[in-house]
Amino acid sequence: MTARQGMARSGNSRVDRGGRMKDEVYRQMFRLEESRPGSEIGLALALLHAWMNSDSKLESSEERGWLKKVSPICLEMIETALRTDKTGRSCAQ
Repeated sequence: MTARQGMARSGNSRVDRGGRMKDEVYRQMFRLEESRPGSEIGLALALLHAWMNSDSKLESSEERGWLKKVSPICLEMIETALRTDKTGRSCAQ
C-alpha cells in the first residue's frame, strides 16, 4: 500500500465513523419506536458516543449541527418512553 492510499483511507475512516454514529443513533431511535426493552438506554448511549466522537474531530461542524437537531427529538422520545413505562401504557398509544 502506498502512502497516498493510506492517507485516503484514513480520511475516509473519519467519514465512516461519523456515518456509523449517525446510523447507530437512528437504529436506536427505531428500536425505541418499536418499544424494545432497554432501548431508552441504548439511544442515550448512542447519543453520548456521537457527541464524544464529534468533539474528537477537527472538522465536526456538520456532525455537531446534526446532533443539535436530533438530540432534542431523541431526548423527548426517551422521556416519553420512560413516562409510558411508569404508567404501564405502550408508546404506540
